[in-house]
Amino acid sequence: MSDSISTIAIINQSAPYGTSHGQESLDMAMAMSNFGQDVSLFFIEDGVLQLLSKQAPENIDAKAYHKTFPALEFYDIDNIYVCKQSLKSRGIKVSELCIDITLIELHELPTLLACQQHVMSF
Repeated sequence: MSDSISTIAIINQSAPYGTSHGQESLDMAMAMSNFGQDVSLFFIEDGVLQLLSKQAPENIDAKAYHKTFPALEFYDIDNIYVCKQSLKSRGIKVSELCIDITLIELHELPTLLACQQHVMSF
């Protein structure tokens, strides 16, 4: 790996609506990837709700940014990790998510983050 490429973890732990955190983290991930950075996304706690395929944000006059998640593959963002416990506690099945993900156990998170040069949390 070149010295100019950074590894960046973006942790999503906020629900998709009520704040702009989800949209901002998605925009940041795509922008950093455009600049050649190696981006990994992590979804924990209420952040897993961002990935639900069936959302109706128009009912609250919000933008349906979840429809942008499938574009991550065009940005070479392949490391998308979702906390198994967060899904389970919210009654969400992997089949309900809008993109392919890698399931992780909560105890694996610190090890995966330790491999990153930069960590941002939303």
